[in-house]
Amino acid sequence: MTRSETTSRRRLLASLGVGMATAAAGCTGSDALGGDPSYESGNVGPINASNASSRTASEMSTASSLAQQQPTNSVTPLDSLELVEHEFVLEDGYLGSTVQGVVTNTGSDRLQTVEVRTRIYNAAGNLLGRYFASTGDLGAGDAWEFQVVVLEAPGDVADYDITVLGTPS
Repeated sequence: MTRSETTSRRRLLASLGVGMATAAAGCTGSDALGGDPSYESGNVGPINASNASSRTASEMSTASSLAQQQPTNSVTPLDSLELVEHEFVLEDGYLGSTVQGVVTNTGSDRLQTVEVRTRIYNAAGNLLGRYFASTGDLGAGDAWEFQVVVLEAPGDVADYDITVLGTPS
C-alpha cells in the first residue's frame, strides 16, 4: 500500500466518523429519532391588569426553580400523542405566566417520556424564550394535565406556539 492510498483511506474514515458523530449528536437540525416537530399557535388574549403584576424577587426565584428550560433530547413527534387543549393562564403568586393544557396518549403502547414544548413571543413577534414540561410513563389511553411555567412578565407575552413529543417505551 502506498503512502497516498493510506492518506486517502484515513481521510475517508475521518470524514465518515465526523458525519456519523454529527448525526448521532443531533446537529443535523432536526430532533432525535425523526423530523422537526410541528407547532400549533396559541393566543394569549387580553390580560387582566389586576393579575398582570411582575413577580417579586422571591417569587421569581421559586418560579425559576420550577421552570423547565432545557429540552429532552430523546423525544420525537409521535402520532399517538394528541394535544387536546392548551391555553395561556395567568396564575397568582410565583407561578405567574403559564401555559396549561391536556395531552392524551391515543396509542396502544405506554410512552416512556412525554414533553410539551412552548415558544413565547412578544407583540413584535420576537422570540422571548422556550419553556417545557415533561412527564414519564404515560399509559395507553391516559391523559396528562400539564403546566408550563413561563418566566416572562405577563405584559411582555403576546403569543405562543406549542408542540408535544415523546419517547416510546
